[in-house]
Amino acid sequence: MHLPARLAALVAFLSPSAALAQADPQGSGPIVAALGWLQGTLLGNVATAVAVMAVAAVGFGMLTGRMNWRFGATVIIGVFILFGAASIVAGIQGVAS
Repeated sequence: MHLPARLAALVAFLSPSAALAQADPQGSGPIVAALGWLQGTLLGNVATAVAVMAVAAVGFGMLTGRMNWRFGATVIIGVFILFGAASIVAGIQGVAS
C-alpha cells in the first residue's frame, strides 16, 4: 500500500465518528461480561507471570550474548503495550472526542 493510501486509512481509523459508536448493543450483556472476565484473567496473574518470564529470558539471553537486541527490544515493548493497552486506548479516545 502506498503512503497516501496508508495516511487516508489512518485518518479514517482515527476519525471521531469511530469513537462515537462505543455503546453496547442491546442483548450483549453476557458477551461483554465474558470478555471482561477474559481480559481480567489474561491481564492478571497469568500475563504478569508470562511477562516476568519473558523479560527474564530476554535479559539472560542478552547477558550471555545469545539474544538479538532487536528481538529483545520487541519483547520489552510488547510487554509495555500489553499492560498499557487500557491507557493507550483511553488516550486515543480522549484525543478523538
